Amino acid sequence: MACRVVVTGGSCISSLGSEWSEVFANLKGLKNRVVRMESYEKYEQMNTKLAAPVNYELPKYPRKKIRGMGRVALLAVTSAEKAIQMAGINDETLLRSGRCGVAYGSSTGNVDALLDFYSMLTTNKTEGITATTYIRSMPQTCAVNIGVFFGLTGRMITTNTACTAGSLSIGYAYEAIKNGQQDVMVAGGAEELNPTESAVFDTLFATSTKNDTPEKTPRAYDRDRDGLVIGEGAGTLVLEEYEHAKARGAKIYAELVGFGTNTDGDHITQPNKATMQIALELAIQDAGISKEVIGYVNGHGTATKHGDIAESWATYNALGRAVPISSLKNYIGHTLGACGAIEAWMSINMMNENWFAPNLNLENIDPECAPLSYIQGNGLALNTEYIMSNNFAFGGINTSLIFKKV
Repeated sequence: MACRVVVTGGSCISSLGSEWSEVFANLKGLKNRVVRMESYEKYEQMNTKLAAPVNYELPKYPRKKIRGMGRVALLAVTSAEKAIQMAGINDETLLRSGRCGVAYGSSTGNVDALLDFYSMLTTNKTEGITATTYIRSMPQTCAVNIGVFFGLTGRMITTNTACTAGSLSIGYAYEAIKNGQQDVMVAGGAEELNPTESAVFDTLFATSTKNDTPEKTPRAYDRDRDGLVIGEGAGTLVLEEYEHAKARGAKIYAELVGFGTNTDGDHITQPNKATMQIALELAIQDAGISKEVIGYVNGHGTATKHGDIAESWATYNALGRAVPISSLKNYIGHTLGACGAIEAWMSINMMNENWFAPNLNLENIDPECAPLSYIQGNGLALNTEYIMSNNFAFGGINTSLIFKKV
């Protein structure tokens, strides 16, 4: 029989804050954290100058413990530590039991370390390469550093699937517990801010260029959107088998009841609404619930035309009605590998607050988007038992998570 999986801890480090009370206040304040980056001015051919950086002083860990960490891994470890502390797991025996693992992802490793590593190809010198350069730059740096930092000896799953890295990690961690292989999993995603990430989307003409009015962008689902804004941060959930959590008296914040994922198998960068819809339907099927009980959807909402339209129709066709939906990227930017985890944790907390944030900057709903109930104004007061959080990534990688209130 399948095991139940619950959330016993969580955290996020985002431009809106690192504690839920701060994040909640900022969501209620209806103001994003997008700014014009002076450091981006030197990139002459890059159109966007916008980003949503994290204003958070990372802990001063002992150098020996962090020498193999770049910024992305340090964000991940800090978020994981906060989530583990919230879960009340301070038993080293559990952490090292082999029944506690990690699933974590990012788009890439530390970019500065990558630059040091590959500079040898242009300089013909290896003087910038140290014993930790590869460790900081490798794709699995977040998962590995979390495992070593906390002494985890269970399963290690690393996802480096861009915008679904965080949500896919949560989904795979959920399956490991559901199928009985693990009792506890530390799951999530992280991303550090770097201009190269903005450049990726800039070359596709997918970034916002409202450089003089950063507070007015991004604007997902809006007729007058002009693209996404890159953010940074980390998000972590501690997932735990229900009976295990109950036995140790852990507080439960939500139950993860459904996970769906698939790939488009069609185009690397163009979304496919048909396969996106199937991913959502797979999550509903996995949860064993009726689609009518889902009261809120946290949308991927990148503020790109093709993405918004495809996602909205996939959501409408999967759920069959005008379900309330909003995108948190309008506040914190697109945090890439972190977004699935940050948005899941914020959505869980909004569910428990019985209030869901509106789509910031949404003034004129795009008529090409599906007829969903796009939350506007001061947000939506709603008591619902089930919520859905969706993410979609380059490569046609689709994910959907369903959480239940407890």
